[in-house]
Amino acid sequence: MKEILVVDDDNNLRMILRDSLESCGFEVKEKNDGKSALELLKEKKFDLLITDLMMPGMNGMELIEKAKEKYPDMGSLVITAYGTIEKAVELMQKGAFDFITKPFSISHLESRINRYFEFKTLQKENHFLKRKLSVQNLKKKLIGQSSEMDKIFNSINIVSRSDATVFIRGASGTGKELIAQAIHESSDRAERPFLKINCAAVPETLFESTLFGHEKGAFSGAYKTHKGIFEECDGGTLLLDEISEIPVSLQAKLLRVLQEMKITKVGSTMEIPVDVRIIATTNKDINSLLNDSNFREDLFFRLNVFPINIPNLKDRKEDIAILVEHFINVFRKKYKMKDKIISKSALNKLVNYDWPGNVRELEHMIERSVLVSGEQNEIETEHFQFEIENAKQDKEFEINGPITSLEEIEKKYIYAALKKTQNHRTEAADLLGISVRTLRNKLNMYESG
Repeated sequence: MKEILVVDDDNNLRMILRDSLESCGFEVKEKNDGKSALELLKEKKFDLLITDLMMPGMNGMELIEKAKEKYPDMGSLVITAYGTIEKAVELMQKGAFDFITKPFSISHLESRINRYFEFKTLQKENHFLKRKLSVQNLKKKLIGQSSEMDKIFNSINIVSRSDATVFIRGASGTGKELIAQAIHESSDRAERPFLKINCAAVPETLFESTLFGHEKGAFSGAYKTHKGIFEECDGGTLLLDEISEIPVSLQAKLLRVLQEMKITKVGSTMEIPVDVRIIATTNKDINSLLNDSNFREDLFFRLNVFPINIPNLKDRKEDIAILVEHFINVFRKKYKMKDKIISKSALNKLVNYDWPGNVRELEHMIERSVLVSGEQNEIETEHFQFEIENAKQDKEFEINGPITSLEEIEKKYIYAALKKTQNHRTEAADLLGISVRTLRNKLNMYESG
């Protein structure tokens, strides 16, 4: 049954509307002013808001604007005695679906209400078609035809229809962010924000402010009130990338927000409700983190509502050939080259390689091979440079170099990893088997020393 909120300071008209709409099969709540209507809207959402335009205190237009802040997709219909074209345009710009001028008949009002719900039905059907197209486009972005990829496609189809929290686990370069984006684009939140925060890149002292915002003067340097990423993402999807890097001291605060969907800015005591769908990712062994008490068990269970585990590329080798073909076409077009193919021996070399950097490493290698092969029509083995072989050479070089202490060896390995990953700290940390936070602390120590 559709629920309608009627707001009008005219008691008689309000009662007539309630009785008439209930006889038409609607469930109706009523309020006599905008302020009390907003209080009710804090507790629940209605399918349609019907409000008088001119009321003491907050008028109908202000009520619609404030209601839209909390429920952007809730419809509104305005009752007004001022039925001019200019007023109609203004009402539509403020978010009203329609308006009806006094005096009016109940049958006229009912037809306007039915027109709104017909529009919402068409809107849902349109969104369903968009979702189908999004799933089709997804298969163009997430390349693969292995049974492992079929499982991932199926998981995306299932979870995108809900608001369930998703926990994506997989090594660096497997495409975790791409899958998160695909879930958002296939969901009912597709028209709302999709924001990402790299938890490893946020300094511990700024973490709370970055997520939840702060009030002016909350701390040194807080010159103005700042919205956190949760508030910016209201109504949309928030990707907490590398969530395992969140300091243990702040995990309890994040857990509370995820449970209650209310945030409190730094320097404030007022709770702000938010509507955010959470997707979290990690490339770490979460079980080891739990065993070592580096990640809260209750936070893990709150995140792990719908887990998606992405296999390494070496575990779905049947996808390598189709990925190679895809990337060759992408970079051939990017660099405006003629058609290119890959030789059988070169493809066999790629299939038999272990791909420690996963799909990202394959993508970079194909880009290099397309450039190195130049005007040649066929990509050969000689056009590839395998990182695992270079890694062995780098290790030998470091060991044979001048060594003064274990600290010096550690320093050399860290800088070698940064050089290999072109200063990409997340990839370098993954290569070294340490956290990004540990890597950052080490670099700060080297620079200060």
